[in-house]
Amino acid sequence: MDDKAKLPVTIAISGAAGQISYSLLFRLIAGDLLGPHQPIVLRLLEVPQAIGQLEGVAMELEDFASPILVGLSCHSDPLEAFKAVDLAFLVGARPRGPGMERGDLLEVNAEIFAEQGRALNAVAKRSVKVLVVGNPVNTNTLIAIRNAPDLDASQFSGMTRLDHNRAVSLLARASQRPCTSVEGVIIWGNHSTSQYPDVHHATINGRPALECVGKDFEASFIETVRRRGAEVIRVRGKSSAASGAHAALCQMRDWLRGTPKGSWTSMAVVSDGSYGITQGLVFSFPVETHDGHWRIVEGLALDAASAALIKASESELLQERDLVRHLIDLP
Repeated sequence: MDDKAKLPVTIAISGAAGQISYSLLFRLIAGDLLGPHQPIVLRLLEVPQAIGQLEGVAMELEDFASPILVGLSCHSDPLEAFKAVDLAFLVGARPRGPGMERGDLLEVNAEIFAEQGRALNAVAKRSVKVLVVGNPVNTNTLIAIRNAPDLDASQFSGMTRLDHNRAVSLLARASQRPCTSVEGVIIWGNHSTSQYPDVHHATINGRPALECVGKDFEASFIETVRRRGAEVIRVRGKSSAASGAHAALCQMRDWLRGTPKGSWTSMAVVSDGSYGITQGLVFSFPVETHDGHWRIVEGLALDAASAALIKASESELLQERDLVRHLIDLP
């Protein structure tokens, strides 16, 4: 098929004037997600008070003169932004403000993601794939799923690829090997400090990772991955942006193209009860992807310490779910 005959892929990005989106958008129009010959249409969504800033971003996108960007529009209404979209990156979320409790943050963002879930349900393509990036990722993903009953839950995932990438990088640096030598890392649970970065199934150049870095490395490894986002904010004065955008691209690209045979990545997806996790909860698991579908990797052995850490993250997610129960219409 001639490249010129390819139909455009329509991609929606919420929070499109924010830092992560600013890094993501130019990667998209450079072909880093779908390749240099796939035409794309961008639908940019922002809150009304940020539309002026968003129009400035749109001007820069136009000035990029990308040969694959064949359509671009700015919106404050998700029903317009999500109409007939193929892919959606839900990046925008309210940050935690002074004096705001976690429950307050959850409730504010629940309203945002409930509205966006309803809009996707109403107007997106029935084959749409939705990647939730805005925090709190797992619970926002659950909210979007529950407000899009005509879409399958498997069409949504929450981003834990940034945590996964951080874990890979840390192991590579500790072993003085390239990141490509590290395989089998897993991020279990919530995208929070309760997550469990699991190194027990990881390898470095085919050798068990703990043999390469030493067993004493594990405790510091877990805490470093868990707190890396906060450390970036402390040092940089701002939250992760380019690394977050890159992780979103990595997760969506693996979802669309598939993980290498015999390998997996980490994605927050709806639980089917695997590993004893409450069915329907959005939880980060090791997943394999193929032909645009994901599958939780089954049968991995877990020692008692790992199982306890996984259950602790599940407990936090159950508490988050209960805080927004009235907003997601759980039975």
